Amino acid sequence: MADDVFKALADPTRRRILDGLVERNSQTLFEICARLATRHGLGLSRQAVSQHLAVLEAAGLVVTRREGRYKFHDLNTDPLEHIVSRWLGPKTPKTPESTP
Repeated sequence: MADDVFKALADPTRRRILDGLVERNSQTLFEICARLATRHGLGLSRQAVSQHLAVLEAAGLVVTRREGRYKFHDLNTDPLEHIVSRWLGPKTPKTPESTP
């Protein structure tokens, strides 16, 4: 699963999509495309953005939900927290080092 997360984060467009979801969660595909075009000057097709979202969803970084005919995309930080805890371990209080 960590490999999927790193693959998803390797692409700058996918990182921009995640940045947009941090700013405002629960966006439709149309809203994500519009933000990419206006804020980053990226003129990607809806199909291209949809493929990026599929990679993010496969990595667990984006979860979707349907309401009527709309599909909303939400950021999920659980996979990132898993990676951070894997290498940084649990946070423990620092103890002052004794000096001789």
